[in-house]
Amino acid sequence: MPGIIGKKLGMSQVIQDDGRVIPATFIQCKPNEVVQVKTETSDGYPAIVLGFDAYKNPSKNKMYKTLKEFRVENPDDYKKGQTIDLSQLQDIESVTITSTSKGKGFQGVIKRHNFSRGPESHGSHHHREPGSIGMCAKPGRVMKGKKLPGQMGFQKCTLLNRPVVKLVPEKELIAIKGPVPGPKTGYVYIKF
Repeated sequence: MPGIIGKKLGMSQVIQDDGRVIPATFIQCKPNEVVQVKTETSDGYPAIVLGFDAYKNPSKNKMYKTLKEFRVENPDDYKKGQTIDLSQLQDIESVTITSTSKGKGFQGVIKRHNFSRGPESHGSHHHREPGSIGMCAKPGRVMKGKKLPGQMGFQKCTLLNRPVVKLVPEKELIAIKGPVPGPKTGYVYIKF
């Protein structure tokens, strides 16, 4: 199985048999449905498209709130309408997670880039500002990549080889060690 789509529930702790307490993020992975099977002959590469979190209004064509494509080696193993759930991955030890981080809006350099603030008194005009950003006559412009205020967060983040702490297929839960980017109820794409 190449991967599965889930929804982040939040963080908690998992107590191991030896007494260690491990911080973990719990992700709810309800059964995903195979919406499309792509093959080498028809699309140029083998892959499957999974649908997650169907809309409640009944219709002939099921509509999903999120879709994700996963590359596969053998697309003949999958059929349109097949469901994929956590019971199919008992021996998984680590996963790769992709999700969208929390959006923080437009932020200054202190919050966005961890700059230090300037002096607060004695006529200082440099409190929470970035300071000097340019150069003299040559090159006479602000260089590309300069750390300045701007949009913070709401970016695609990928965490590689995150250990799986606990797997509860009957409750559709998977616990990943450490934090996972994104808000609660945010979509998480898990690759195996």
